[in-house]
Amino acid sequence: QVQLVESGGGLVQPGGSLRLSCAASGSIFAFRTMAWYRQVPGLERELVASITSGGRIVYADSVKGRFTISRDNTKNTPLLQMDSLKPEDTAVYYCNVVSAALQAYWGQGTQVTVSS
Repeated sequence: QVQLVESGGGLVQPGGSLRLSCAASGSIFAFRTMAWYRQVPGLERELVASITSGGRIVYADSVKGRFTISRDNTKNTPLLQMDSLKPEDTAVYYCNVVSAALQAYWGQGTQVTVSS
């Protein structure tokens, strides 16, 4: 079994930065995609950024130019560097990894709050 745990969230002023990481309790030998999602209460969970095993990266339009997704080569989990944060970035952020066998793994989320 694989469990993911996000870390790095917190309270930050507008224009500030945070770096999110994702720890895996088990080993993921091969992955199809790695991604970060976020969710505000009452709204659908949305894709923030993703990266495939082939290196293709996709960002939500709302975060382009501000967020950067990368892979932790040791953990085989995604990292998310968030710069120029805005109040509308406030959400719970979730780590997601889809294995080569198309099994999806999720973390419990980490709160990111950007004050106005």
